Amino acid sequence: MSYTPRLKEKYRKEVVPALMEQFSYSSPMQIPRLLKININQGVGSATQDKKLVDNAVNEMTTISGQKAVATIASKSISNFKLREFMPIGARVTLRDRKMYEFLDRFISVALPRVRDFKGINDKSFDGRGNYSIGIKEQIIFPEIDIDKVNRITGMDITFVTSAKTDAEAYALLKAMGLPFKNQKN
Repeated sequence: MSYTPRLKEKYRKEVVPALMEQFSYSSPMQIPRLLKININQGVGSATQDKKLVDNAVNEMTTISGQKAVATIASKSISNFKLREFMPIGARVTLRDRKMYEFLDRFISVALPRVRDFKGINDKSFDGRGNYSIGIKEQIIFPEIDIDKVNRITGMDITFVTSAKTDAEAYALLKAMGLPFKNQKN
């Protein structure tokens, strides 16, 4: 017997029937699903201190449970003291089991630790069914030891879905448990 993440079971047993009824799909294959979660962290001061990118990669690896990679600059910009191929951030793409486990921790543990949290904004959809959220502090994740953090940095989290419209993606993410502020139609 293999392990199945809690949110994957919830998707199969609760979300699929609810979306099937709400949008009246003709086939179960039309039901939108979460494809991947991209986590990206840009380190602005990486041009002065190379250690910051290594710290970002280590923190992102700890948060996601999967090895993060450093992102590199694609071109030189003299005003920012940036050279081509210089490491300037970190990113990781989560799929399947690790994606569902990260989403579960994000919803149930990390988001409630945000100061003055009233829900996430429902206006950050891109028109193609993907949702992006910006996190201001990486210390909301319990995996990060606050004593070892030398600077507070933020990150961008993008939920990539197979939904064709923003309304379908909103219904999917709402049913999965993301706490949105406002109610959409």
